[in-house]
Amino acid sequence: MNGEVLRTVNGLPQWDRCAVMGVVNVTPDSFSDGGRFFDPATAVKRGLTLVAEGADLVDVGGESTRPGAQRVDEAEELRRVLPVVRALAGEGVVVSVDTMRAGVAEQAVAAGARLVNDVSGGRADPRMVPTVAAAGVPFVVMHWRGQSADMNDRAVYTDVVREVTDELRVALDAAVDGGIAPDRLIIDPGLGFAKQAGHDLTLVAALRALGAELGRPMLVAASRKRFLGRVLAGAPDAAPPPARERDAATAAVSTLAARDGAWAVRVHEVRASADAVRLVHAVERAAR
Repeated sequence: MNGEVLRTVNGLPQWDRCAVMGVVNVTPDSFSDGGRFFDPATAVKRGLTLVAEGADLVDVGGESTRPGAQRVDEAEELRRVLPVVRALAGEGVVVSVDTMRAGVAEQAVAAGARLVNDVSGGRADPRMVPTVAAAGVPFVVMHWRGQSADMNDRAVYTDVVREVTDELRVALDAAVDGGIAPDRLIIDPGLGFAKQAGHDLTLVAALRALGAELGRPMLVAASRKRFLGRVLAGAPDAAPPPARERDAATAAVSTLAARDGAWAVRVHEVRASADAVRLVHAVERAAR
């Protein structure tokens, strides 16, 4: 799958720049927004606001994947996400469903979702890859080493870029072998998942090389994550700022990701990142 960084995904609109994916967490325990959008009506309103602020697509999730989070059951996840997916899709929004469960993915696609974003890359549920293949929708394969409850214990690397690249290649091959068309696959280096701050920063520095080597469009999801807090704290023993005070740093990563060829950035606050990717696109055009 080696090749150039790509920004086209079969089954989704073609944007002429890095796209912006807005996040709607329909959960009571998100690390980022603490349940502000747990009510379905509030979540739908939030999704529409993100689109008005410049989001090209909206990622709806009903299960927190913050470090240490415990899983909810499938019935509860469905109860949270389906009304939101259905309502946003009905408004013409390009909707992604953020789930590790095949059953949730299947019903969300039936409700109008056009992309399945699985942080486990198809490894948490053996039915996920065949379900997505049968649905014929694009699929995000994220680098993942285990569930949120103990993923920090797995943040051990000798060469993080090489190991993430190799492990993503295995997951991509498994998705293709399971029937998902290569041109519907998106990679995600999994910033913050089984990684320490230094690992995340090294991966951000290597985004272009990673994407080019794997030859698939890349989603970069740095929004409000711990490594940004560590950078902003300024000293190892200083307290990092709260998640909602990391949006400027998030937009800085969006700029770097867009410059390095990312297909999309996934963010909680859209406007600054939407401005950033459009500026990068303008500079790229001016340089031609």
